Amino acid sequence: MKKWLSILLVMLLVLSLGLTGCSSQAPADTPAPDEGEVSEASDDVIRIGVFEPITGANAAGGALEVEGVRLANELYPEVLGKRVELVISDNKSDVVEAASAAARLVERDKVTAIIGSWGSGYSIAAGDIVRDAEVPAVAASATNPLVTQGNDYYFRVCFIDPFQGTVMANYAFNNLGAKKAAIMQEVSNDYAVGLAKFFTDSFNELTGDDSAIVEVANYNTGDQDFSSQLLNIAAKNPDVIFAPGNFTESALVIQQARQLGINIPIIGGDTWETPEFIDIGQDHVEGAVFSTFFTSETPITKESEFFLDAYRSKYGKEPAAVTALGYDAYILILDAIERAGTTDTVAIRDEIAKTTGFEGAAGVITLDANGDAVKSAVIKTVKNGEFVYLDTIEPY
Repeated sequence: MKKWLSILLVMLLVLSLGLTGCSSQAPADTPAPDEGEVSEASDDVIRIGVFEPITGANAAGGALEVEGVRLANELYPEVLGKRVELVISDNKSDVVEAASAAARLVERDKVTAIIGSWGSGYSIAAGDIVRDAEVPAVAASATNPLVTQGNDYYFRVCFIDPFQGTVMANYAFNNLGAKKAAIMQEVSNDYAVGLAKFFTDSFNELTGDDSAIVEVANYNTGDQDFSSQLLNIAAKNPDVIFAPGNFTESALVIQQARQLGINIPIIGGDTWETPEFIDIGQDHVEGAVFSTFFTSETPITKESEFFLDAYRSKYGKEPAAVTALGYDAYILILDAIERAGTTDTVAIRDEIAKTTGFEGAAGVITLDANGDAVKSAVIKTVKNGEFVYLDTIEPY
């Protein structure tokens, strides 16, 4: 009997060890260790958090930013003599999840700084988390002014929507000769609503006509049928449609507009520059014009050339603008850590705020008092199924 009890105890011990081994797997939102992450912090490691939409409606945008961050980490893997590791958390294209993802990074993963997120609404949702934890965050492409407004711990390496809206209003008025415009906005998206407002304000001022916007049509993220809104717009005879929104819905808007015989120019913002926009819209998005952050046709700095050479060598294609911005967010944080000479998050925050004349892949970065980058905008169009550079617009 004692013999059988001994055998049973050994079996139970082996089983318990096996279960313990299963429970030590990395969290679901953290990429596998062979991608550069570890499960526990170390004195020899500096951890930078990245929270992006890895899944959900905006996953394509998040993937492009992560691509840039990863490349920067490969090229610049150390600072202060320590290895830099990325901890990537999926905000699942959801504002509630965005706050949770940011909280995990600061509370569980003890990161020194955070990059993200694609989508202004997700960055706004994380704002209180990073401010209260005193961990600096740098958004790559979140353009809504509310991301940094009143938050000393949030910064960005891209321009903001008041500038972007003005750029596209000027394009509509000066390049297209438009006097009347319609708005087709993703009303559930902070980015789209904000950008539509700034376009409207600027377009009204340019035309000298407070009634220059003849129709404002709304839709929600995930909608598939836009025919009723488009028919209402067409009945008002605008010269141009400004349609800020996510790349998926925006492509469908343009596709359905063309199918309904609405052939006036349709213009938008930076979110359109993803391969999915063309994949979904196909020939219907030919001629679509939008503002964005960067073009590989005209490298701005030596870092631009270094980034482009490395990216082309690794991926064999041209990078998206938000990929260059993800890269810039990473190297700007490393530069601030180097200048601070410490991993103290408050000291790093202070050095980020002092950034001026910093040469990034997507241009020279100088942060203003709000933590916003003062930068030029690029205008592109879709031609023969490719994004093609049109012009560069300097800050006013």
